[in-house]
Amino acid sequence: MNLSATPDATTDDPTKDSYVNIRSLTRGDGVLIGAAVLLFIASFLDVSGCNVSADICDKVPTTNSWEISQLGWGSFFLGIAGAALVVVSRSLPQPRKVVGLELGQVGAAFTVASAWTLLMWIFESENAGAGLILGLIAALVLAGAAVAGPMVPALKAPLVGAPKPQTPSPYGMQHGQPGQPGVPGGYGYPGAQQPPYGGPQDPSQGAGQPFGAQAVAPQPQAAQQPEPQAAAPAAQPASDFAPFWFAVPVARPLYAEDGSQAPIAELAPGTWYLAVEQRGPGLVAQTQDGRRGVLQDTTGIQRG
Repeated sequence: MNLSATPDATTDDPTKDSYVNIRSLTRGDGVLIGAAVLLFIASFLDVSGCNVSADICDKVPTTNSWEISQLGWGSFFLGIAGAALVVVSRSLPQPRKVVGLELGQVGAAFTVASAWTLLMWIFESENAGAGLILGLIAALVLAGAAVAGPMVPALKAPLVGAPKPQTPSPYGMQHGQPGQPGVPGGYGYPGAQQPPYGGPQDPSQGAGQPFGAQAVAPQPQAAQQPEPQAAAPAAQPASDFAPFWFAVPVARPLYAEDGSQAPIAELAPGTWYLAVEQRGPGLVAQTQDGRRGVLQDTTGIQRG
């Protein structure tokens, strides 16, 4: 009774699939994160240089971007916040919007604004320091990755290649059960077949049987083999689709079976899922927790 209520409770929870999928990060997201870290480090460096002697420069107080509010918060923090919005937006299974705009669009605008303001600071500075120069380089890389990330194939590739998982056993197959490779007594191991009921003490299989009688002993078993082989073709036409295991190359949404466009789950790379039915060009897939939905995009999937 409790088992039947568990999938419904999981499916009806709207916040179940609002997690951030780390495996869906791309190389462009990696560039964004690296540039944001570099921009954060540059914000603590000097914004102006010193052209006089070293003795005098040592006595001059240094100034970083956070001591100048319009520079620290208006340029450096704006770029870091924009990178965070872009990465989070691409990692969510469903796009979030702010004032009608997606988080990724807002974040990309922030990174461009950060690069532009830092460029203006460089032009207006008489002696730009390491903080401004390194900050401008990081901001330009940040804006380029945010804008060109979804369009450049090299940046769209996964940040970390999906690990090749081992092919799982079919449902109901336990470890060590006959039928798995390497387990004696399964299919393909006739020497370990169980004796028929009522005949465990068959003298024809004794260890002291003389050589030459081995060709005679298997004849009664060979006469019984056509019976299960004749029953197998009768069960084959019952279904044209055979369930199989598959893995997706990148994160893809799983939609409800009723045809609605609201995703009920997200299929992540590196995990095997069971395809239970063909639904037009898509597949009806079952997740590890028992939820079922339609995978509309089946390009590039790896069959187990």
